[in-house]
Amino acid sequence: LPQGPVCTNLGLKPGQRLTVKGRISPNAKGFVLNLGKDASNVGLHFNPRFDAHGDVNTIVCNSKKVEEWGAEHRETVFPFQKGGTTEITFAVNQSDLTVQLPGHQFKFPNRLGLSVFDYLDTQGDFVLQSISWE
Repeated sequence: LPQGPVCTNLGLKPGQRLTVKGRISPNAKGFVLNLGKDASNVGLHFNPRFDAHGDVNTIVCNSKKVEEWGAEHRETVFPFQKGGTTEITFAVNQSDLTVQLPGHQFKFPNRLGLSVFDYLDTQGDFVLQSISWE
C-alpha cells in the first residue's frame, strides 16, 4: 500500500482521544491507520477494505507486536464511501481502544498493554486532511 504521513511522539494517554479526518479515493480498495508505539509495535491496525484480500466492505483490525501479527477482528458495519470524506475517533483507555465511526462504535483490546500511543501512520487509498486530539 502507498505510505501516507507518519506521526511520532503523539503522546496519547488513557482518557485522551485522537480524531483523524480524511478523504477516501474514488477507486479505493482499502486503507490503513496504524496506531501504536512504532512501526513494529502497533496497538491497533485499522484496515477498512472495500475490496481487498477477499474482504468486501469489512473493517479488519489487528495488532502487531515486534513484527508479529495477532488475531484478526472483523467489523461488518462499514460507514465508508469511495470518494467520500470520513472522520474516525480513537479513544484510548487502559484496557482497550474505542473506535468511533459515523453511526457506529466498537472496542479493540489494548493487547500490547501500551500506556502511551506515540505513533500513527496512514496507508492506502486515504488522503489525511487533519488530526486533532484532546
